[in-house]
Amino acid sequence: MQRRLKFVILLVFAGSYFQARAQQEKSYKIVSIAFYNVENLFDTENDPFTFDDDRTPEGKDAWTEEKYREKLQNLAKVISEIGIESAQVSPAIIGLAEVENYRVLEDLVNQPALKNKNYGIIHYDSPDSRGIDVAMLYQKSVFAPTSHHARKLSLSEPGSPKPEKTRDQLVVSGKLDGENFSFIINHWPSRSGGEKASEYKRIRAAELNRKIIDSIFQNEPYMKIVNMGDFNDDPHNRSIKTYLKTGSVKKDLKLQELFNPMEKMQKEGSGTLAYRDGWNLFDQIMLSGTASQNEYDSYQYYKAGIFNKSYLITPKGQFRGYPLRTYGYSGYQGGYSDHFPVYIYLIKESASATN
Repeated sequence: MQRRLKFVILLVFAGSYFQARAQQEKSYKIVSIAFYNVENLFDTENDPFTFDDDRTPEGKDAWTEEKYREKLQNLAKVISEIGIESAQVSPAIIGLAEVENYRVLEDLVNQPALKNKNYGIIHYDSPDSRGIDVAMLYQKSVFAPTSHHARKLSLSEPGSPKPEKTRDQLVVSGKLDGENFSFIINHWPSRSGGEKASEYKRIRAAELNRKIIDSIFQNEPYMKIVNMGDFNDDPHNRSIKTYLKTGSVKKDLKLQELFNPMEKMQKEGSGTLAYRDGWNLFDQIMLSGTASQNEYDSYQYYKAGIFNKSYLITPKGQFRGYPLRTYGYSGYQGGYSDHFPVYIYLIKESASATN
């Protein structure tokens, strides 16, 4: 009897051992998705139809070809390094804000740090008076776009003699490693004139954003949506919480609601830009419930982060600890941006286990 009992125990132990080994030997694919407000990526030419005069050689910033090239090199370095800790490669998808035109995007992806990534570009000229747009870069080996368009955001009151122009919201759908995804790139109206006085503009942006999301779900109820951008509001603000209907706890979300991992990060004191000794987390990446569950046979949310390496941080002076900008109050600094990039990882189990 004892010998039989020992044999059964041995079988149970062996089964548990080999099950654990099989679990350990599972392999996973990880991709990163990022968003970066690159702070006024302008070329040096004067566009007569936008207010880009400062960013010209004769303008206030004395924006020369040398400074432009340094800016491109700096941004390319950042983008090439986002996500490599876990994904081992730069982002499969990156949303950008504050780019002037298609040309600057071409110059960016052709920088030595990015050229071998073979990034494709999706961009539309927006009616923004400053001439800044949103755009998306994608690694052609990972993502295949099937459709894209820009949605206009109207801020003007009916009959207003002077229309107020702002950035479009860029909508891109396609196959991410064979799976259906939709991406929305945002740069909502700023807090110029005061947070409260300008809040209605961001609420309008949120209403358009939610309308886009609902229309995607109407056509494809299980679509995985990634909504990213510089929202000029924090995760707890009304435009995000009330109008976009976001949540910070995955298990409480319905499939068509939005999971916002940045909400928890903000509560912990993290931020992507600083102003008057306070931090904001305007740069956010949100996911639909279908992309935030724990089903590893398809891409699901893994984790999120703020890319704030030491070289992106002002090392000394009054603004020590802030993002290292291209221009500061003292003039040209040769930095990167007044925002830190944000990123998420998506993960799924590979079709076969490693041996």
